[in-house]
Amino acid sequence: MDAIILNISGNWAHFRKVDTNNNPLTHDFITKTALIGLIGAINGIDRVKMKGLFPILSEDLLYAVALKNHVVKETWGFTLRSTKVNLEKSPWQFEFLKAPNFEVVVALKNERSRSIFDEFVSNVENNMAHYNPTLGLANCPADIYFISTAFVSEKQTGAFTTKGFISNFHQIEINPNFDFRIGFDKMPTFQNDDFWNDPEKYLGVAYSYSEDGINVKSGNYYNVQNQNEISQWFLI
Repeated sequence: MDAIILNISGNWAHFRKVDTNNNPLTHDFITKTALIGLIGAINGIDRVKMKGLFPILSEDLLYAVALKNHVVKETWGFTLRSTKVNLEKSPWQFEFLKAPNFEVVVALKNERSRSIFDEFVSNVENNMAHYNPTLGLANCPADIYFISTAFVSEKQTGAFTTKGFISNFHQIEINPNFDFRIGFDKMPTFQNDDFWNDPEKYLGVAYSYSEDGINVKSGNYYNVQNQNEISQWFLI
């Protein structure tokens, strides 16, 4: 599979957990569905067309994320106003990621979406975007930097070490002499054509802040090769 490796960062981000409507909480890192929305913004695909593309791209693309810094969350209050009626509502408390910074792998699983993927790679490589890319909300602009193109192997099974996330089906190898911190989240992997994240297709994941990554005793992974190295990632 063809792939692109990029860095995504910003001052703030909010990737809303759908089960927290009144005082929205955020996932710990960019979700697959948020990444698909970002791809649409960079390629200049309007919201009407993206509505039908979300389920297609959810199936045709794979992604992985490595955290470049610790997850820091802060809560801020906003007073929401209607654009039709000049009425003020009580403030909503939104949870934000502070200074998010991710290394992201995006791979093309299905040739059906080849044109969208190739346009995205070209735009990122040439530092172009048709719409302003954001990290979940319009007031959270994203900085996107091209790292490299890459090639992704067929799915492998066995022991591996990754700097990205893994699933709750992987078996972690714990070194008692190594002190590291692991975080956990449950991430959406599929959005339908009504902008709804299918609750049946959420996946529990674990991630590490350590530069040494996570040692896995057994599980599925992919080899991702660019011009400098071959690394192992779990892609969803």
